[in-house]
Amino acid sequence: MGAFRAVVIDKTEAGQHVELRMFDEADLMDGDVTVRVSHSTLNYKDGLALTGKAPVVRRFPMIPGVDLAGTVETSSHPEFKPGDAVILDGWGLGETHLGAYAEKVRVKGDWLIPLPRGLTPYQAMAIGTAGYTAMLCLMALERHGLSPDRGAAIVTGAAGGVGSVGVALLAKAGWHVIASTGRRQEADYLKHLGAAEILDRSELSGPGRPLNKERWAAGIDTVGSHTLANVLSMTKYAGAIAACGLAGGMDLPATVAPFILRNVALLGVDSVMTPKALRLEAWKRLANELDLDKLATMTTDITLNQVMEAGRAIVDGKIRGRVVVEIA
Repeated sequence: MGAFRAVVIDKTEAGQHVELRMFDEADLMDGDVTVRVSHSTLNYKDGLALTGKAPVVRRFPMIPGVDLAGTVETSSHPEFKPGDAVILDGWGLGETHLGAYAEKVRVKGDWLIPLPRGLTPYQAMAIGTAGYTAMLCLMALERHGLSPDRGAAIVTGAAGGVGSVGVALLAKAGWHVIASTGRRQEADYLKHLGAAEILDRSELSGPGRPLNKERWAAGIDTVGSHTLANVLSMTKYAGAIAACGLAGGMDLPATVAPFILRNVALLGVDSVMTPKALRLEAWKRLANELDLDKLATMTTDITLNQVMEAGRAIVDGKIRGRVVVEIA
C-alpha cells in the first residue's frame, strides 16, 4: 500500500473544495481489479463535477474523472490479469465511485473492457465518453433505419466533444452534416471534420413553433431545452433525433406535434450503464471507423494539475473538441 497523486473533491461548509493531493491506496473503494492509470479525459460532466455547478458527485471525498485508460496491476477477476491494457467509461466512476483523475483506481472488473485493437491509450481517451457517446448515437439512428439517402443530419453543440466526434462519424458514414454552434470562429474546424453546413446556435436556442419547415432526417443533440425542441420541430417525416446531452438545460419545452404529425422519434442515449456487448461493439466501430488524423486535430493535452482550470473552461464553453489528461 502507498500514496499516489489524485484530484480530490471535499465538501465543506462553504461548498466544495478541489485540490490535487496525495491519496492513500488504503482508502480506495472495493473492487476486484486495481489499475495504474496512464490517461483520462475531460468531459462536460467532469466539468460539472469539478465546479459543483450540478450535483454530479454523490459522495465525498470524491476523485472525479469518468474515463480511464491504464494497465492492470492486480486482479482477481477471471477476464483480466496484471499487465493487461484496459479502458473504462461510466459505471458511476467520478460520481459514486472514486474516479480517474488519479494515478490508481480500484474498480469492478465487469466495468472494464480491453483496450480496443488499433488504439493507443492516448487515442482511446481522446475518444473517451464523448466520442463513445457519439458512436452510440450513430448506432441508435442506424437501428431506427435511418441512412444518408434520407437527407441531412444535424449536430448541436458541434464544437464540443460529443459534437466534434459526431460530426466526423456522420460525415464518414456519408451524411450531409449540418453543424450547429455558437462559435462561428470554429467554422473551418468543423468543416475539416466533415461538416457541409454551419448553422448558428441562435437559430435554435430560442422559443420556437410546434412545427417548422422540415430540414433534416436525423440528428445528434447535446444541448437539450429549446434547442432540442426546435430540432425536433424541423425533423423530416419519420426521422429521428438521438439526444445525449443537457448543456442548454434539462427541460424540453416542446409539443407532441412532431411525434404525432410527422412520426418523428426521440431516441434517448445513455453511455453510463450501457451493457457490455453494446460497449464492445461501439468501441470496435470507433477503432475501425473514426478518422484518427481528424481525432488528432480535435485533441489537446493537459496534465493532472491543470484539470481544475480545464473543468471551469469546459463548463463555460471555452473548450473545443477533446482534451486528454496525462496522468502517468
